Amino acid sequence: MNTRLTVFTVQLLLAFALSATLALANGDDDAPARPNCPKGQVFDSRSQKCVRQTSGEVSDADRTDYAYRLAKDGRYEEALALLDTLKEPDTAKALNYRGYATRKLGRTDEGIGYYLQSVKLDPQYAQVREYLGEAYVIKGRLDLAQEQLQQIKSICGSTCEEYQDLAEAINDSSKT
Repeated sequence: MNTRLTVFTVQLLLAFALSATLALANGDDDAPARPNCPKGQVFDSRSQKCVRQTSGEVSDADRTDYAYRLAKDGRYEEALALLDTLKEPDTAKALNYRGYATRKLGRTDEGIGYYLQSVKLDPQYAQVREYLGEAYVIKGRLDLAQEQLQQIKSICGSTCEEYQDLAEAINDSSKT
């Protein structure tokens, strides 16, 4: 009995560790972020360490993901500078993160422009629709925010994080 319990416990721990690893690999926004590199450096997933931002060996995907990490940490200007180094800056993800950083810097209209470009590239990208809706809330355009909420619902339902976050933002703005 003790051996079975131990084996079960080990299997459970391995399953948890694997799910956490997969969440990181898939860029899960709520997963623990990659190491916090010093200014001017970026996390390189291949070498698993921080390298100089100017290194030509860091992929656009790593640069884009790390720029989002910087923005989520409130390092908006650094995020934008890193996005400026992309070889292909016009991807849905990069434009979404550029919109996020500019919106957080108070440049909401500029952020909306980036979000709309991202939506054109990938209309099924729920996160950009959430952020676009949040920008509309800031602008007082709850009608447009509600449109984005309905789009998110058609993409991932009303239980996905993007739907819940935008619904909360809309609800909170209605209370004030």
